Amino acid sequence: MFNLKTFMQKSPQQRFLFILGLVMFAFYLVLGLTLIVWKDMPVTIERTYRVLLGVLLIVYAAIRFTRVINQKDN
Repeated sequence: MFNLKTFMQKSPQQRFLFILGLVMFAFYLVLGLTLIVWKDMPVTIERTYRVLLGVLLIVYAAIRFTRVINQKDN
């Protein structure tokens, strides 16, 4: 799991990639939630497909989050 002490011992490149992974997790999560919640989107996609795509993006964000948190040091 995430340990702050090992985070501080990482190289700047590893820290950057870790933070970038968290940013991408947040991006996919927000995009998925936006697709589900936003009713009058400028893009015309059926509500069923929007919800399905939103759930898929949220699941993908969860997978990315677990991979970023459980990274092993080389």
